[in-house]
Amino acid sequence: MTANRRWPWAALVLLLACGGAGAQDLGTLNPKPLPPLANPDDPSTPAKELFGRKTEPAAMQPRTIGFYSHGCLAGGVALPVNGPAWQVMRLSRNRNWGHPALIALLEKLATKARAEVGWPGLLVGDISQPRGGPMLAGHASHQVGLDADIWLTPMPEHELTRKEREEMSATVVVAADRRDVDPAVWTPAHAGLIKLAAQMPEVQRIFVNAAIKKALCRDKGSNRTWLRKVRPYWGHDYHFHIRIRCPSDSPSCTAQAPVPAGDGCGKKLAWWFRESVLHPRPSKAPVKRRPPRTMAALPPACRTVLKAPASSSAKLEE
Repeated sequence: MTANRRWPWAALVLLLACGGAGAQDLGTLNPKPLPPLANPDDPSTPAKELFGRKTEPAAMQPRTIGFYSHGCLAGGVALPVNGPAWQVMRLSRNRNWGHPALIALLEKLATKARAEVGWPGLLVGDISQPRGGPMLAGHASHQVGLDADIWLTPMPEHELTRKEREEMSATVVVAADRRDVDPAVWTPAHAGLIKLAAQMPEVQRIFVNAAIKKALCRDKGSNRTWLRKVRPYWGHDYHFHIRIRCPSDSPSCTAQAPVPAGDGCGKKLAWWFRESVLHPRPSKAPVKRRPPRTMAALPPACRTVLKAPASSSAKLEE
């Protein structure tokens, strides 16, 4: 089953307003470089136009700068497109870059999921751009190399072709009425994979569709502390979003507030299933889009990251 259902209007508007996730959008077999900017040093140039044109990481010591939705990445490393228990999707986007701590966690999770949960392997979606920063299209977060999207589609036994990686759709695990998971698709292995990720100490939050959180709340285990990390959010019906904590080597990384106490399975979760939330009335007011951020709106150190030589052509710098 592929993701071809229509999202509730409110969810679509919210996702568009914050640069909605586009993991189900098809990639291309013939990616073309973006044309050069006429005046890249113009202070009014959107930061996303600048970072979107950087195809290689900055030759700097690895560190994250700023907040998950407001920053950049120095010394990014790529998750290999093929691993013993993972494959990277949508290669044409060049978004398989992250802080070394995140890349190590993804590799560890893939191996542990196969051994302990029976999940055949991870299909990894967007992580970050080579130097992080705002994206031309897609996420509001994923800017500092500490976020990653994992498809809720088990990895096939064969190595995916380039065409499959660009055009294959992820599996929707949420029922059509949005009130629970689809019993024809959802399996204990899905739950086990998310639980395994949430139990990793480096993980700060995991974002899922509210219906997935509802299914996870049915876990009868005696230790339910991991559930507090799993947070419901719009979309996320075909993937889950891992966010790790600020690494110790990144003093300029802005931490997110700790997750609230409790397992998150009570009244706050019930809110997501109110009729007004699932089927809101369309607003007659036009959607107001925020103007794109310029470099002046990002941490000052991101200018250094943007201007740094590429790691493939320069020695590592402090």
